[in-house]
Amino acid sequence: MEMPKATEADKERFRAALPPDPEVVVKPMFGNLGAFVNGNMFAGLFGPTIGVKLSDEDREMLESSERTVPFGPAERPMGGYTGLPEVWNEEGDGDTTRARAWVTKAFNFVAGLPPKEPKAKASKK
Repeated sequence: MEMPKATEADKERFRAALPPDPEVVVKPMFGNLGAFVNGNMFAGLFGPTIGVKLSDEDREMLESSERTVPFGPAERPMGGYTGLPEVWNEEGDGDTTRARAWVTKAFNFVAGLPPKEPKAKASKK
């Protein structure tokens, strides 16, 4: 399974799509980035693709109206996440606003979920 690495331009585009909320936490993930709220990932970057976790209703609306892509490795895409249309990545396309709107929808949806419980630390024997 090949893990594409995001370029600095991809990372900049991803950060620009995130809502300006102090609850947003960005973490590196396998050479890419993930955006979290309350410990739950609401958006991620896999190579050049931004993936979002949406409500079922919003996901169906996005997938039925746009050319979305699977999010994650082709052999095993991440369930529950939708990759935003790759055409939105093209410089000068003017769709940063559209990407930001869907990332914000994902943030609002995931912010309403129960916070993720921290993993218990393994005890040393």
